[in-house]
Amino acid sequence: MRSIRPLSAARRTRTARRRTSSGTAAAGLAMACALTVTACGAGGDGTADTGPSTARDATDGGDRDGTIRIPDDLADRLEEHGIDIDRWRDGAWKDWDRDDWLREAGDFVNPIVEDLWDPDRMRDAEEPEKEVDANDLAGDRGVTDPVPAPVEARAVPAGYHENVPEAGKVFFDSPEGQMVCSATVVEDLAAPGRSNLVWTAGHCVHAGRSGGWYRNLVFVPSYNDSAMSAAEAETATKEEIAPYGVWWGDWAQASDQWIEQGGPTGGGGAPYDFAVIHVTPEAGGDGRSLEETVGAALPVDFDAPAVPEVESLTATGYPASAPYDGQTLYRCTDAPGRLSLVESDPTMYRIGCTMTGGASGGGWVAAGPDGRPALVSNTSIGPTRAGWLAGPRLGTEAQGVYKAVSEKFAGQ
Repeated sequence: MRSIRPLSAARRTRTARRRTSSGTAAAGLAMACALTVTACGAGGDGTADTGPSTARDATDGGDRDGTIRIPDDLADRLEEHGIDIDRWRDGAWKDWDRDDWLREAGDFVNPIVEDLWDPDRMRDAEEPEKEVDANDLAGDRGVTDPVPAPVEARAVPAGYHENVPEAGKVFFDSPEGQMVCSATVVEDLAAPGRSNLVWTAGHCVHAGRSGGWYRNLVFVPSYNDSAMSAAEAETATKEEIAPYGVWWGDWAQASDQWIEQGGPTGGGGAPYDFAVIHVTPEAGGDGRSLEETVGAALPVDFDAPAVPEVESLTATGYPASAPYDGQTLYRCTDAPGRLSLVESDPTMYRIGCTMTGGASGGGWVAAGPDGRPALVSNTSIGPTRAGWLAGPRLGTEAQGVYKAVSEKFAGQ
């Protein structure tokens, strides 16, 4: 029987690596629907403050050697949760206490560990391989269209910044190791032209019902912008792999439904598998926002039309599971169909596409009400044997998550 996997943060297998050398709750993880997750992990050894704050470094009261920056108003709270900043910097973040991780998920805490994500670590990011029998889709009681014909994913031409400047990768650590997803820079209505918001899948930031927050979460826009081959990337510098910098998540939020229902396998939470990350530059930056740095941000359409009214959708991402290696940006365009996992949940969009794990979280774009390209969904799940992708149709819950993150940093 055919297996299905959630197409979220995907990973390259280690064996392949060796051969080549409403939302007030936050963030979500696992895929949905008899699918295998492509990037899950844990996180959340502390709780964040109710508002944003400025990170500090060794020069203004932060960590003594400047390799880790903690918001002033979070340091005491981290200690309350048993996090010693010096030990965290020296690698204590690798210690995953499952009992604490499972339920210390109220708020997102993500201290910056400078230079943690170097090119080698980015290349080693993988996806947990968990497969589920296709019979698990038998719970579909809603409206589902026939399985779409596969659409071959096409590589985006080199110079990703010129072609899809809003696209990039999300990297993070989980109990299984370093993981990777795809993501999109989106507009912030509270900061026109100066957005620091990134859209991805819920399962790329939080483990859902069985876990907590992932750690060391960063966004790399235009990853491998020059489309170097895997062999060439082996010796690439950080500036070549991340030409627009590494941006650390200082807040993340996902739907309550994803946190309560989402898991590494099964359909729970998939129609709500989305998240918004607010980011800040790793090295302090030059004062420019993410949007100003990359020169683009997509509007989000929270009232996207139903399937019959959508002529085509374009999904973009960095597939990392075979036959892909995670180094190249791809996209698929297809007329969407409908996928219903549970009758009481919203129907998802589904398109034919051969992208695999690692593409999870990547943006789905259609023409908005004004004719401009707008983000209407993100990659969430797909079959183990690539052929189609499914993503949530964004609505009230997604808008609530977006507004909560936007308003949290308004005026900052």
